[in-house]
Amino acid sequence: MARAAIAAPRLLRAAMLLLLLVAAGRRAAGAPVVNELRCHCLQTLQGIHLKNIQSVKVTPPGPHCGQTEVIATLKNGQEACLNPEAPMVKKIINKMLNKGSTN
Repeated sequence: MARAAIAAPRLLRAAMLLLLLVAAGRRAAGAPVVNELRCHCLQTLQGIHLKNIQSVKVTPPGPHCGQTEVIATLKNGQEACLNPEAPMVKKIINKMLNKGSTN
């Protein structure tokens, strides 16, 4: 019986905290919205042939993910996660950056 009496105030406090967080979130107009708070790349490739790549997106570490992510969009529309530390991937990024700066 004593445990139930102790648990009820804790539950009430948790419910109140949740309501306050929801109310505060609704008032935060103009705050940036983050779609996902996790890494996109769970597995990475060591490299891929440059002729198969349409574009490359490099996402630095941040609140969504603690590691740099390199996502290549292939010419067939698929996306591939590349290991940013792999020598081949570093070459691909450099070639893509140089290709963009010459145009």
